[in-house]
Amino acid sequence: MDISISITNSSSFQISHFIFMGFPGIHEWQHWLSLPLALLYLLALVANLLIMITIQQESTLHEPMYHLLGILAVVDMGLATTIMPKILAIFWFDAKIISLPECFAQMYAIHCFFGMESGIFLCMAIDRYIAICHPLRYPSIVTGSFVIKSTVLMLLRNGVLVIPVPVLAAQRHYCSNNKINHCLCSNLGVISLACDDITMNKFYQLILAWIVIGFDVTLVFSSYGLILRSVLRLNSVKAMAKALSTCSSHLILILFFYTSVIVLSVSHLVEKSVPLVPVLFNVLHNVIPPALNPMVYALRTHELRLGFQRLLGLINHMSTK
Repeated sequence: MDISISITNSSSFQISHFIFMGFPGIHEWQHWLSLPLALLYLLALVANLLIMITIQQESTLHEPMYHLLGILAVVDMGLATTIMPKILAIFWFDAKIISLPECFAQMYAIHCFFGMESGIFLCMAIDRYIAICHPLRYPSIVTGSFVIKSTVLMLLRNGVLVIPVPVLAAQRHYCSNNKINHCLCSNLGVISLACDDITMNKFYQLILAWIVIGFDVTLVFSSYGLILRSVLRLNSVKAMAKALSTCSSHLILILFFYTSVIVLSVSHLVEKSVPLVPVLFNVLHNVIPPALNPMVYALRTHELRLGFQRLLGLINHMSTK
């Protein structure tokens, strides 16, 4: 009789905060990871900021393709900033506690920026498809209005579709364990602590993945398939090389982004046997692409590389005065 009363009282209790446990299995020396993570975060912020300033300063880069790249830089900075300040605070100041509203807000931001990144890659793939397969129509289709409408559509799509993720998570009852074996508020990591049924949460997570990532992946690779077919039909080797060079940087980043998504998804299958794997991949997936994207574009895009060099030369000149 006493036991049943105790269980009833426990099940009616609602926790007020979560506690991040960091990286499972390496708690003793996980603080050493703060240095490479901090450097990656700093690189992501500085490199993307330089990309944005370069695009703004160089009149030759005031084209839809580079405007999309500038939007990608903003999204990358947002994606990394949603998790890295808190992770570094955990490692440096032992700030492991996060309130439920803050946790659900971070969950929303992670999913929203993640979907935005995928959506911008889709817009860039469409941009390259029209530029290579329908070059005569490109100036009339891909305009400043196209960029604005595409960005607003991606914002609305992800902003609205992601809302049920934190809302459903907030409706769950957290009555006992409040320790998240992670260093960020991932949906699956948080709802696994709930005392009631989480079937609806998992089902919506699956639906969201198919709607956003599945839709984007299908159109992205369809676009590049059509681009490849069009390029192979070109009689000029020089024209073929130029076309492939134009979209190679996009394809490198897209392949890396979606490959890491697949790796992250597969890693969750081994979560019970090797819990460190999905946690580490989840963190790296939010910070490596933002740090990598500007590097690839700076190396692969001639016009942007020249603008980058001129900007760095101007900064160096000003600093020596």
